[in-house]
Amino acid sequence: MKARVNERVEIDGTAGRIEGVITDPGENRRGYALIAHPHSLHGGTLDNKVVQTLAKAFHGLGYAAVRFNFRGLGQSDGVFDDGQGELEDLLAVERYAAGRFGNTEKVLAGFSFGSFVAAIAAEQVEPRYLVLIAPPVGRFPVGAVPSNTLVIHGETDDVVLLSDVLDWARPQQLPVTVIPGTGHFFHGVLIPLQNLVTRFCSG
Repeated sequence: MKARVNERVEIDGTAGRIEGVITDPGENRRGYALIAHPHSLHGGTLDNKVVQTLAKAFHGLGYAAVRFNFRGLGQSDGVFDDGQGELEDLLAVERYAAGRFGNTEKVLAGFSFGSFVAAIAAEQVEPRYLVLIAPPVGRFPVGAVPSNTLVIHGETDDVVLLSDVLDWARPQQLPVTVIPGTGHFFHGVLIPLQNLVTRFCSG
């Protein structure tokens, strides 16, 4: 199958239509990666720069990168639902991707609020890799995650404190990769962020 770049799709969800964008490497596809964006009420969308950076990383690794808008954003139907409805959205996108790409490797990833949703979904989806960028521990009930999880956080994040993330990760003996001198939105360090994800998920 020929690769398609930034193909726009409509996916059936429990609240109606879900707007998605897929970057598919085509014949050499390794699997698919679902990428969840930051908080819908604070400017998060599928076009967020960190979300796009994750899509580039996964596409480069041979995954079909699937970005999508949670309910109530862009062309997605419904209204913000504080996590529960957004979990339903992600699971609907996963069903669509599984039907389209088959029984292949799957990855879940999210940035900020999206990483909270991805972490919950991982309990049902059981991904090959789980990638959490600036997980909003303390703000949302991010629980324990599997050992195949990459956590990346900014040293100077003032939205979700690094100390809170370390306190959450410590009982799980879960490593946290810290990017020095950067805040919640990873301004100026998107390439290092992409490289970290690529290295972790290349196995």
